[in-house]
Amino acid sequence: MYISGRERKIIETLLAQTDAITIRQLATELDVSERTVHRDLKNAEEILHDYELAIEKRSGVGIQLVGESEKKQQLKLAIFHVEHTDYTPLERQALILSTLLEAKEPIKLYALADDLTVTIATVSNDLDGLENLLAKYKLNLVRKRGYGVKIEGAESNKRSAISYLISKHVSESDVITLIKRNIEKQSQQQTDTISNRLLGLVDQSKLAVIEQTIDRVRKKLPYELADSAYVGLVVHLALALERLHKGENIQFDPTYLVELEGNKEYDIAADILKELEQVFQIEIPEDEIGYITMHLLGAKLRYDHGYLLEESSMDIAYKAKALIEYVSIKLDKDLFYQEYIMNDLVAHLKPAIYRLQQGMNIKNPLAEEIETDYVELFTIIEEAVAETFPGVYFPREEVAFLVLHFASALLKLEEDISLKALVICSSGIGTSKMLASKISQQFQEITAVDNYSLFELESLDKSSYDLIVSTVPIKNMEGKYILASPILTKTDIHHIKRTIRKIKMTNTIQRKELVKEKTIPALNKQEFIKKLINMKQYSTAILSIFDQFKVYPPQENIQLESALSHSCELLHQQELITDKQELVTQLIKRADIGGLGIPGTSLALFHTRSNQVKKAHFSIHPLKQAILIDGMDGSQMEMKNLLLMISPVEADEATLEILSFISGLLIKDEDNMVLFQTQDEEKIRDYLAEQLHVFLHEKIN
Repeated sequence: MYISGRERKIIETLLAQTDAITIRQLATELDVSERTVHRDLKNAEEILHDYELAIEKRSGVGIQLVGESEKKQQLKLAIFHVEHTDYTPLERQALILSTLLEAKEPIKLYALADDLTVTIATVSNDLDGLENLLAKYKLNLVRKRGYGVKIEGAESNKRSAISYLISKHVSESDVITLIKRNIEKQSQQQTDTISNRLLGLVDQSKLAVIEQTIDRVRKKLPYELADSAYVGLVVHLALALERLHKGENIQFDPTYLVELEGNKEYDIAADILKELEQVFQIEIPEDEIGYITMHLLGAKLRYDHGYLLEESSMDIAYKAKALIEYVSIKLDKDLFYQEYIMNDLVAHLKPAIYRLQQGMNIKNPLAEEIETDYVELFTIIEEAVAETFPGVYFPREEVAFLVLHFASALLKLEEDISLKALVICSSGIGTSKMLASKISQQFQEITAVDNYSLFELESLDKSSYDLIVSTVPIKNMEGKYILASPILTKTDIHHIKRTIRKIKMTNTIQRKELVKEKTIPALNKQEFIKKLINMKQYSTAILSIFDQFKVYPPQENIQLESALSHSCELLHQQELITDKQELVTQLIKRADIGGLGIPGTSLALFHTRSNQVKKAHFSIHPLKQAILIDGMDGSQMEMKNLLLMISPVEADEATLEILSFISGLLIKDEDNMVLFQTQDEEKIRDYLAEQLHVFLHEKIN
């Protein structure tokens, strides 16, 4: 059979959808007009008819493919094995780009045109469309008459662009089935689909070996790898081996590589590459370990608690604070009272920033849905990251992840929302009553449900309802109601939940008032101590850190190393640390990686986890004379208060969480930053006691 690129794309989209999709969404996906989609659908319906499938059109909802699952599978395989097919403009650009990225020499336009069976003018137009994408990856498109076309740029940027192409146009299932060496368990025949063309960039015979290696080594990880992370790692390694065979080496920031060496993920990455070196008899540069470590750290995010007490995390915490401030001001909401948001953002941003700086793409299948559900918040976050991280490009997929963090915090402010729903059916009795009953049972946010007939709808004040659900299509109300089954299917529940989330977010954003500070029972010292004892790990850690907290007398030193040495000597005398000089060296090494000064203050937080530390500790060491150091924002500043926060490498979870909480207090707001500069031990101790009480109260409850 013959099928055009757009028709194929429409059928593939319908086959992949479990819910209905609108004509507008299809048009956006294909980058064509809605009229063009309607025309292509007519041709597609003829093909569907041959497989006893049909397109069901639901007014106000969209279209959906209906028929037996077996027939859908047969059609999917048939499309997969079509010998000759043209490509959509986006697919064509992807194939041109992949060809140029692989080539070492310039390629003539007529060669590209012949390969894709299009005109030279079409190829030239496609190249124009690729300019912006290449700029994002810091690659240059060189076009000269008589010379041809060539892409120039760093190997790391070329790999990033290739990875982007594969992640955008190749599904995880395509990669996994190739790994298993049996596409759909039907045929080994190689076809000319875009998935196969792009996966041709890697040696598919290596995929199975790489997968087996990762499968053996990943068992050492304390968390599971999601499919997306697993596939991304397999493809990255296959691509790396292919490029290394061609003599294309990659460069990884040596300073950051040293910092990564302390992670368990680094050791696992080294094991993976060591095994692959033996299997493929190839020498793999150490720089590759850094990239594999970043993949594993990215997969770790959903499982980590995101402690701030990690190397280079406080500067990220400062940026996270700036993000929260920006969004709080824009929405007129004080998000700092959602304590977990700081840790969540730091946990996400730390590997994300480096990944973005290196052009390592990330796949977010929910990006479009998130952008649709949280339109205003999405725009605000885009503005916030542009201002907070100048020079770092945040793609939509990455912005969408950040939107989820803020949306979660905002939705918590609206937990007690009360909504009113209107249910419509053809008669107003029977099905609408049944649906109204199910909605009341299913959604606690919906506290009032009215049901009416379609004939009564015109006379109702629809603005008095938060959402409208109907069992029948309603004309002239597309997008303003939810079409649902009387039995309330899983799909219906999903649509209603999405609508409730959007209403919550809209209410939260529109209600312009600051959230009041949480109130908790007054501090009772005896009760507080009892709770500490009952909390075991938390109580032990809090008592230890709180008991040892001290603001030491001001010291004379005017050099950073001597100031650190003096402070560490005081801790050594208390037997809190072992090798004083080694700890000083580690702290200075940390300072060389990035600024530790808190902008707008005289504070600098020197922090590390070290084998030289016996007990977790936090203290303040004032200086009589300011020392010039680098701030977290990259500018120089004067330090008059040296803050030390240290812990053993193998510190327990409770200890790290408490130190993380304290480090967050330092930059929580202007009042806090002023307090920690006062050098008033009694006031600071009282404040820490109060805040640790809040912390423990929330842990208990």
